Amino acid sequence: MAIRPPMLQRGDTIGLVTPGSPLDANIINARVQTLRDMGFNIVFGSHVYSYEGVVAAPARQRAEDVMDMFRNPGVKMILPTRGGTGVQSILPYLDYAVIKDNPKILSGYSDITVLLNILYQFSNLITFHSLMLVDFKIDTTAYNLNQFFEASSTLISPRVIQNPGDMPVWSLVSGNVTGPIVGGNMTSLVNTIGTPYEIDTRGKILFLEEIHAPSTTVFRYFTQLIMSGKFQDCLGIIMGQCTDCLVSYRTTYEDLIQELLVPLGKPLMVNLATGHGVYKAAIPIGATVNLNTVSNTLTVLEPTVKKTNQ
Repeated sequence: MAIRPPMLQRGDTIGLVTPGSPLDANIINARVQTLRDMGFNIVFGSHVYSYEGVVAAPARQRAEDVMDMFRNPGVKMILPTRGGTGVQSILPYLDYAVIKDNPKILSGYSDITVLLNILYQFSNLITFHSLMLVDFKIDTTAYNLNQFFEASSTLISPRVIQNPGDMPVWSLVSGNVTGPIVGGNMTSLVNTIGTPYEIDTRGKILFLEEIHAPSTTVFRYFTQLIMSGKFQDCLGIIMGQCTDCLVSYRTTYEDLIQELLVPLGKPLMVNLATGHGVYKAAIPIGATVNLNTVSNTLTVLEPTVKKTNQ
């Protein structure tokens, strides 16, 4: 069973890091104030405000900021300011044994996907495909905040992950499977294939989402995942939204799912609210879930936070 980080409570300290692309200081400061208004204390990584082109700082420095937060006994949760690009480059510089011995909540999506999955694979730590600092603003939807706090601050078990009422999920291949859930942003995951940090889908439930990708790019991603065995190795598939994706050659994202994924015969659910969409379900990477594509339910079967060390 994967390691469950301690619960997040009001008054706890959140450590901010910028492990990928830089974020405007004014946005950082505004979002930090939102968290403070919620009752949290904030500590800053050394390179939270840094700016070096497409990344905030050199990879070693960004990685050290992450490690500083894991080593800091006062930090309960590590929150990236944003994703962007470049997170993959910090992976060789992380100390996965230290991370395993100091479990903390880590939440994010987009390029943070690679960090979420590798901390589960290498440190056996449950992480959260959920909100980043950029998402904590006055007009954040109640659904997103409720999902985040249900996953990080409560012991609800089993917990059914449900879309907002006006956004149904449906199934294209029927089945009922149980196993750890992994995945996230397709671009980020495909970029790890062929490296020591590629996602392990063996015996897992795989969920995917994307943004701004034309159908031609999604076709390439699906093909790469098929040819590398990632879909064949998994127990079931959950497809989130392809947010603001473009139609190419009169072929949609949904068409490609029908053409390439349905024939694989794996239990297949579509339209889960995840990642880059307006609504963001909180997915605990590494937690055991049940995917029932007969009843169209996704259920977390074990608490995703510890009762101890609160």
